[in-house]
Amino acid sequence: MASVVIIDDSDAIRMVLRDILIIGKHVLAGELNSGEKALEEYTKLKPDIVLLDMAMPKKDGITVLKEIIGFDKNAKIIMISASDNQETVKECMRLGAKEYILKPFNFHEVLDKIIQVVNL
Repeated sequence: MASVVIIDDSDAIRMVLRDILIIGKHVLAGELNSGEKALEEYTKLKPDIVLLDMAMPKKDGITVLKEIIGFDKNAKIIMISASDNQETVKECMRLGAKEYILKPFNFHEVLDKIIQVVNL
């Protein structure tokens, strides 16, 4: 069981991810609808995993990824995106993301990635 923070600007995606966490018996440590307070919440909540959307207004996922990894190089972040651009995927992994999930995703995929990343 992992504690997870969801950061995604889509209410629908956050709702689906919450349901997936419940199915997988993981703990929703927190959720944000933007990247603006992501680092602040990360430092307060200290989750095992962060599920982080790439495309958000004001502060995008790559910026948030850099901030969290800059604070905690051991942070376990799973990026979520509708883009399968391999350069973007490689950049996220180079910056410290542990996994990358493409939208649309299914609950098995998300749960499998969470388990893989927790066990790193």
